[in-house]
Amino acid sequence: MIIANSIAEVRAAVHSARAAGEAIGFVPTMGALHAGHLSLVDASRARCDRTVVSVFVNPTQFGPGEDLDRYPRTFRADCEQLAERGCWLVFAPSNEEIYPPGYETFVEVGSVAEPWEGACRPGHYRGVATVVLKLLLMVGADQAFFGQKDYQQSLVVRQLVADFNVPTEIVICPTVREADGLAMSSRNAFLNPTQRHQARALWKSLQLAEELCQTGERRTPILAGRIRECLAEAGITEVDYIALVKAGTVIAIDEVVGPTVVALAVRVGQTRLIDNHQIG
Repeated sequence: MIIANSIAEVRAAVHSARAAGEAIGFVPTMGALHAGHLSLVDASRARCDRTVVSVFVNPTQFGPGEDLDRYPRTFRADCEQLAERGCWLVFAPSNEEIYPPGYETFVEVGSVAEPWEGACRPGHYRGVATVVLKLLLMVGADQAFFGQKDYQQSLVVRQLVADFNVPTEIVICPTVREADGLAMSSRNAFLNPTQRHQARALWKSLQLAEELCQTGERRTPILAGRIRECLAEAGITEVDYIALVKAGTVIAIDEVVGPTVVALAVRVGQTRLIDNHQIG
């Protein structure tokens, strides 16, 4: 497995593989890899000849007071897992390689980035869109793989690629969950045993919304209220949002009349967790 720290190294390796007629898959990550990340690597390897994985904790998507400094960094273990999974190249750039001195250009995505996560974390999607565009251009992959757990982010990335005519196909893969339903996340490592037990309520509340919808309750204010109650029963009272939106959009709806995504963001202790599920 190649470990590259510079853009030049990545481009040279990809150019050589392309010259041999090989298709390139790309999985962007911030490291601290878990089974969810590895499922993206598996998806890439199933569809492409060579898989590139980036490991870069992007500072521009963290706001003041967020967990940039304590975000888990486990590069050696990440590389071991990636080698076992058949990854071809790991791109591990420094901050200076991505944002050299004098860097001033950022991407503003537009309306898809404004509500929900965008409203709760001002500037977050500006940082996400900027680094994703830069990485896509640096790697030049045929396909790039993202997880469904970050629902709004997947829409931001699709908008970005369409608007800038980036010749990389975006593939969204299913959320990978623990045995009790908690969506896998690098931030789960911050949860103590009590908080980890509480966090099960996220998936339980999303399942409750599906059950209520299937039995005839389609008014979204009622569904959101029942989700909030389910979370509160587990001791989760700090809720950033509970969004019920038309699938494929960030547009809130009053009634479930077709495929609908329920997305939520909460704090369990000091850890912010997100999840989503499609109903209807």
